[in-house]
Amino acid sequence: MVNINKFSNIFHVNDKNVFFEKVSNAEFENVKIKNRNYLFIDQKVIEKLAEKAFFQISHFLRSSHLKKLQNILKDKNASDNDKYIAHTLLKNANVAAGGILPMCQDTGTAIVLAKKGNQILTNGKDIDSLSKGILKCYKNNNLRYSQMSATSMYEEINTKNNLPAQIEIMNEGDSNEYKFYFIAKGGGSANKTFFYQGTPSLLKSKNLENYLMEKIMTIGTSACPPYHLAVVIGGLSAEMNLKTLKLASSHFLDTLPKKGNKSGLAFRDAGMEKSILKKTIELKIGAQFGGKYFCHDVRVIRLPRHGASLPISIGVSCGADRQALAKINSKGVFLEKLEKNPARFLPKIKTNILSKKEIKIDLDKPIKETLKELSKLKIKTRVSLSGTMIVARDIAHSKLKNRLDNGKKLPDYFLNHPIYYAGPAKTPKGYNTGSFGPTTAGRMDSFVEKFQSEGASLIMLAKGNRSSVVRESCKKYSGFYLGSIGGPGAVLAANNIKDVKCIDYPELGMEAIWKIKVINFPAFLIIDNKGNDFYSNLIN
Repeated sequence: MVNINKFSNIFHVNDKNVFFEKVSNAEFENVKIKNRNYLFIDQKVIEKLAEKAFFQISHFLRSSHLKKLQNILKDKNASDNDKYIAHTLLKNANVAAGGILPMCQDTGTAIVLAKKGNQILTNGKDIDSLSKGILKCYKNNNLRYSQMSATSMYEEINTKNNLPAQIEIMNEGDSNEYKFYFIAKGGGSANKTFFYQGTPSLLKSKNLENYLMEKIMTIGTSACPPYHLAVVIGGLSAEMNLKTLKLASSHFLDTLPKKGNKSGLAFRDAGMEKSILKKTIELKIGAQFGGKYFCHDVRVIRLPRHGASLPISIGVSCGADRQALAKINSKGVFLEKLEKNPARFLPKIKTNILSKKEIKIDLDKPIKETLKELSKLKIKTRVSLSGTMIVARDIAHSKLKNRLDNGKKLPDYFLNHPIYYAGPAKTPKGYNTGSFGPTTAGRMDSFVEKFQSEGASLIMLAKGNRSSVVRESCKKYSGFYLGSIGGPGAVLAANNIKDVKCIDYPELGMEAIWKIKVINFPAFLIIDNKGNDFYSNLIN
């Protein structure tokens, strides 16, 4: 007779190595039905857990993640730029841990994956309760509202509360626990989720790793490395593959077995993980600006599949590695313990071992003088920016292009200052700004040539690599692209951005156009006016 359980339980994971802290002394009602004991959980308990979980993952990281950043600083073979990025991200974690500024300005889509045991009773409105908790967290804290609701195929509005959330509740079987995976997923790393329908011949020809590396190289740096990279091979459907990828990149499948079996067991391939990690080091992309730390680590998960299909997905968790486990049982409400004192991972280091000397740039000089200064520098040069910048991203760029299309001129502010691609989180009371790190540059690539031909966007600041269109436009119109460090939205807000004013399109919220004053704002020269592009040889 066939052992059904052997085939039905594909994912063998546990939370034995997770340290939980009790976050509520809520008392639960024990209910007996047909000689069976059940635990009744009030909806307020679920609501408060969601609120607390999303606050914590917006401000605190796992100690294991912080330890990996510390290890970069101790690595004699890490590049100066690797160390500079790691040091900046650790400082950012320290600022965020104050509970005021979130670690990243993109405070993410709220995702909850839950497993409800058969011996758990609620009133059935669990999704509503989780949504209420998420709403309270985003409303009562300095978190950004990023969710757009479509009013038609081409028109959207911001929901102004970061709802709806992605919530899925599954049955856990014969269990007296209610388990939760809380994830805050930013757009930058979510956009680096790739899915392919490979052919089964990839498994026969031993070319799988080469195939994967070709895809991994295209991830680029716009999602704020060093990454936690995940690869999923197989799956009974495309949806199963991608859901596994989400869990893998969030570390929730770390305890999978290291070997498969004849019954469809999911497993991690440790050998391939080690091999791919080595190959990512050899790419020399590093932690955003050259080096060895493109990835902290790699997870490769193999799943059962239909004989005619080979689903393959690749994804990352970024510098804002935001997730936590939680559970409710008869003993109380428990949330995974995150690191409240990230300062202990910050060693005392001399600046000269982090990176070479930086060049100070005064942005309040006429922009023509700034362009002359930048033309003297080589790509990869670290610069420190002080002065005025204009902040504009996707929708603002579209609005300005419409002005040109309608025969109007671009505003002077867009011609006379560098353009920073970003969107701030809410400003806490007593602060100059909310978390205010860069957004992905590539989304603005299609605007660059048109704007530069009009004398605008000649100095651009954002994160990640650009297309060849931008490189050629900078060469043609004598423009520059500076790479800002992806990830440290909190520390930039606390230390480098001193004044923020909305100057156009206030109705767009975080997508409005802002004028900001910065001091010692860190960046690197990525594309110059001679056609040189730091990333072109590494990624393209």
